Amino acid sequence: MNAPLPAAVAAPFYQAQGDECRLFEAAWQQQLPVLIKGPTGCGKTRFVAHMAARLGLPLITVSCHDDLSAADLVGRHLIGDGQTVWCDGPLTRAVRQGGICYLDEVVEARKDTTVVLHPLTDDRRMLPIERTGELLEAPPSFMLVVSYNPGYQHVLKTLKPSTRQRFVAMSFDFPAADVELAVLQQETGIAESQARQLVTLAGQLRRLTGYDLDESVSTRLLVYAAKLMMSGMAPQLACRTALAEPLSDEADTIAALLAVIDTQFPAR
Repeated sequence: MNAPLPAAVAAPFYQAQGDECRLFEAAWQQQLPVLIKGPTGCGKTRFVAHMAARLGLPLITVSCHDDLSAADLVGRHLIGDGQTVWCDGPLTRAVRQGGICYLDEVVEARKDTTVVLHPLTDDRRMLPIERTGELLEAPPSFMLVVSYNPGYQHVLKTLKPSTRQRFVAMSFDFPAADVELAVLQQETGIAESQARQLVTLAGQLRRLTGYDLDESVSTRLLVYAAKLMMSGMAPQLACRTALAEPLSDEADTIAALLAVIDTQFPAR
């Protein structure tokens, strides 16, 4: 049976690029877990926050890392005041609350950690808690969402096929120019002319990917640059601070980025 659609609440701004909102909502209604792939700063986390608010669901986000263990997700016993107390982890809290559990950069977590997700990502929709003997059944409103950046993948950091094939997947990329323009104006209030210059600059910088750059300029960094400009900072300094310096530590690479920035915002 499909979960009823709860009343929507005010959602963080998100500019749709295609059918991703409709697809996410359909996956939630059909109780399907979702995998989101895309580069850093392209809007994956904002999209999940937007959809959680739109569906009226609590959102629990976990930023995955190398030391993330299954106990970090499920929970553990803690000792205090002379007694041992069980403390739910974020995954368990999301199951109990019937909300969305979002695991950001899931490939960063330890391999043995992702196995705990398997019973929640098939028709069982169960979370075994071995240390308490509980077997939690996820309510219809619960949803598991994971994301990662394929650009960072290598032989030691991939999702196992047995895990990947438990999810429906969406691929995200940097927004089209008109969408990115709307995002900058909505997020920062910057003038359309300057927003267009930033979007054009982003396109130029993204074509440099591969020239000693692991990643290219993200929409998030463009928003940072626009906010600095709105604070009164000179455009070239704002772009150096928000776009060039975060992308590289190499002086030659930064100089090349600044040369591109100078085409849109010449030094005065």
